[in-house]
Amino acid sequence: MKTRQFFVKIRDLIFPQNITCDLCGAEIFDGGHLCAKCEKTITYNDKTVCPVCGRKTKRAEICAECKACAPRYKKGVSVLVYSGGGAQLIKKFKSGAKYLKDFLGGLMAEKAKKLPPCDAVTYVPITKKRRRQRGYNQAELLAKVISEKLDIPLIHALEKRRDTDEQKSLSLKERAENLKGCFRVCDRAAVKGKTLLLADDVLTTGATADGICSELLSAGAKAVFLVTAASVEYKPFTDKENMTH
Repeated sequence: MKTRQFFVKIRDLIFPQNITCDLCGAEIFDGGHLCAKCEKTITYNDKTVCPVCGRKTKRAEICAECKACAPRYKKGVSVLVYSGGGAQLIKKFKSGAKYLKDFLGGLMAEKAKKLPPCDAVTYVPITKKRRRQRGYNQAELLAKVISEKLDIPLIHALEKRRDTDEQKSLSLKERAENLKGCFRVCDRAAVKGKTLLLADDVLTTGATADGICSELLSAGAKAVFLVTAASVEYKPFTDKENMTH
């Protein structure tokens, strides 16, 4: 047993983990993460999903958006539907509850096992200004957990040069223009010839993930797969509230 794993086991014996619900804080004492009440508010992406982007759909078929404009990543998978308790978990994680990285990252790693093997995992970056404000990059925390669970390297391949306007009210062309020049591959040697797993917290419009994949592929990546903690349900010809990525 590795030294770190040994001390983690000792810590967990002395200070038991998961004695309260990660969402509402109620005592549970069952070794889980959610109480029965909160569990009912969460929808998992384990039924009908788009086989390309991984978002929840009404039928198990490629969504119209992926048909109209196929994303540059090979395939995406997502753990939760971004609604109800799932959305609350993500918002809590982004608002200071860093400990949720282990729960969400562990679920993402399990989901990623359904994808072809990847050489390394990387993540969607945030600007230095945003990192100072929040104190951490939530996607990086998730990627670290995934790296450990899947036993593949974590590479810090990307940087975000500027903050962008919200994507939800923009057309496909406007989204691409909004993200133009926003992301840059800062370690081309680390991505060249590699099959990469890109991690993020939420998939909404998909424009951010697609723009980053374009940069990674241009830098020589062999292929990119996507895993997110949550994704907005695909609803054709309806409003796209809550979409921010």
